[in-house]
Amino acid sequence: MKASIRNKYGSPDVINLTTRSHIPFPQKDEILVKVKATTVNRSDCGVLTGKPWAIRLFTGLLEPRLKVTGTDFSGVVVSKGDDVDKFNIGDDVYGFFDQGIGSHASYFCVSTKKAILKKPWKITYEQAAASLEGAHYAFYFLDKVVLKKGDKVLLNGGTGAIGNAALQFLKYRGIHVTVTCETDYIPVLESMGADKVVDYTKEDFAKLDDQFDFVFDAVGKSTFWKCKPIMKPNAIYVSSELGPYWQNPLLALIAQFIKGKKVKFPLPFSIHRSMVFINELIEKDKFRPLIDQRYPISEIRDAFEYVMSGKKKGNVVLTFD
Repeated sequence: MKASIRNKYGSPDVINLTTRSHIPFPQKDEILVKVKATTVNRSDCGVLTGKPWAIRLFTGLLEPRLKVTGTDFSGVVVSKGDDVDKFNIGDDVYGFFDQGIGSHASYFCVSTKKAILKKPWKITYEQAAASLEGAHYAFYFLDKVVLKKGDKVLLNGGTGAIGNAALQFLKYRGIHVTVTCETDYIPVLESMGADKVVDYTKEDFAKLDDQFDFVFDAVGKSTFWKCKPIMKPNAIYVSSELGPYWQNPLLALIAQFIKGKKVKFPLPFSIHRSMVFINELIEKDKFRPLIDQRYPISEIRDAFEYVMSGKKKGNVVLTFD
């Protein structure tokens, strides 16, 4: 079996694709999954590099506790432990754990206590793997605020994994969405229901002659201060990034003491909860992930480098023989 191994934090150069002669054996509460597809995503890059430094509180201070990379997967259950009763051999499953789950491997064992569900038959293995990490964070963007049908949202970054999922979630809830993207992807976002698409290569969304109830910065490239002119008097700004000098979580802390425009910072606690929502929308044909590139596991370094270049749109999928 093949597995992506690294023994220290660093760039994609620290990754070694190894071939192991043995397949792992599941413990009592585990299933053994033959991986069909996984992704390289923003969480994977954080776990690989150990940056931002706070991530090492969960993944290992000086070196990674889990040597195999990978945070999400879709595949087939090929064996299970004695205590496992909600999955059977032959089940198609998919799951995610943002601190690393070791899924960049042909086979791996995972505890059924993690966020794992049976894969909906309506989607492929690749779509299933791509439906997790970005959509999980998009769910907590929306969960942080009280949305009402007809509210107006400015969504910065409609082609990222988070932003594209957020667009579909917002339209499912009847929200009026103005979204930003580059020229080539305007038809794609319009087909997904965007009410207005702003080409950021030609126009600064922060200078729009419009006012919004919420501004969601799904790429973390703007700031609360820059967006204030397009925010209604009691509007809320939410970003996927910490912001300069960690300003977003700090502004969120003081938001409860001030009136008017404010910042909220999403903390994605329960993956089980977000996955139930994602699964529901997949079943209703209300969500399909945007997939950019596909790489075989043999080219995993290239996949990481592409994701870390900041050029990806939607999701980058890893495939297995």
